[in-house]
Amino acid sequence: MTSCTEHAHHDHQHGPNCGHRAVSHDGHVDYLHDGHLHHVHGDHVDEHVLAVSTTNPAVCTPQHQCAAHAADHVHGPGCGHDAVPHGDHVDYLVDGHLHHPHGTHCDDHGPLKAA
Repeated sequence: MTSCTEHAHHDHQHGPNCGHRAVSHDGHVDYLHDGHLHHVHGDHVDEHVLAVSTTNPAVCTPQHQCAAHAADHVHGPGCGHDAVPHGDHVDYLVDGHLHHPHGTHCDDHGPLKAA
C-alpha cells in the first residue's frame, strides 16, 4: 500500500457513478480524475502513483502497435484518454493498457484493470 499523501482542497465525492473511471490499484479502487490517481481515504482523498513494476514497466517498446486508435494519434492533455501518473511520468489509459508517448511511437507500459 502506498503512503498517505492528501490531495488538498478536494470537494468531489468519488464513488460508483461519480463520472470518473475507477481502476484497481494495489488491492483497492482509485479514480482517474484530471490526471490524478485519487483514493478515497476516510475524510479525505489521497494522491496515488502507479509504481513502475514488472507488470507496469517503464521501458521503450517501439514495436507496440495499438489498434485502439489511429497510428497518427498523439497522446497528451485533451487527447481523449485518461492520464495516469506512473512512476515519474504520465501515461494514458487506452483499451485497458498504458500508453506512453515516446518520440514517433507509443510505449506499452502494461495493463491497468477497471474496478
